Amino acid sequence: MHATYCSPTIWILILTKIHLCMDQNNSMPFNRYAFLTTHNSFAIKREEAGTEAIHITFTNQEDSITQQLNGPALDTLKEIEAFMSSNPSEIVTLILEDHVETPNALTRVLKEAGLMTYWFPLSSMPKKGQDWPLVKDMVAKNQRLIVFTSMEHKQQTEGIAYQWNFMVENQYGNHGMEPGRCPNRNESAPMNDHSKSLILVNHFRTIPLRLMACKDNSEELIEMLHTCHAAADNRWANFVAVDYYKRSDGGGVFKAIDTLNGDLLCGCADVHACKVQQILDLRLLCIHLL
Repeated sequence: MHATYCSPTIWILILTKIHLCMDQNNSMPFNRYAFLTTHNSFAIKREEAGTEAIHITFTNQEDSITQQLNGPALDTLKEIEAFMSSNPSEIVTLILEDHVETPNALTRVLKEAGLMTYWFPLSSMPKKGQDWPLVKDMVAKNQRLIVFTSMEHKQQTEGIAYQWNFMVENQYGNHGMEPGRCPNRNESAPMNDHSKSLILVNHFRTIPLRLMACKDNSEELIEMLHTCHAAADNRWANFVAVDYYKRSDGGGVFKAIDTLNGDLLCGCADVHACKVQQILDLRLLCIHLL
């Protein structure tokens, strides 16, 4: 982002594994799916950003925004627009740690990037913890971009949803990775607050350590998701935020997301089993009809 916009920190939903799940079943509400989320998506190792803004931060990812979306700054937001234009069935969520103080500057840069074409309106977001619209309806209406801000007043002044009116979130950083605990971050309502229908689980260190990412993104992540499931009154995470998302011992973050979606969609231990389960259910239905 141009320096005058005071570059917001951006977490961006990536859809590498959710696509199969939605191919199998896109008829559920948006809040009944789990999404891999990359923490500080713009903080890319060895990135040549081509922007005047200076990123004074640690690196948290290893590939570009486009690569994250397939397998933000005006130029970065244009990357997102290009992805959405080329992938008309995909839904993208931006959760902004927003430091843009200039009135309407964030809205302006979203418009300049062409992203308002895909805007999911604040008026359609559920109140008091109800289900979100069906994914297939969001795609049909081309309302495929969901944006949250950390600045509360922008919900009123710019029509951008205030994050913690719609989701709960656990503590980020080292304190959020303590085994057996899933406390909410200070800005968030308690994890078991059912008036918020989305759940964000953070699992990354205060200072990102690339060499530890394999450990962090493997069994410890699975254990934390179960801990937060209990803390959220038996509700699974919708967004799982990590650093260096490709690094793991074994299936890693992708396996975790497959596990969550399997349980959310069909009660199976893996989303890949849902298609088999649907076939079996269809056969049973045919037998019953006969």
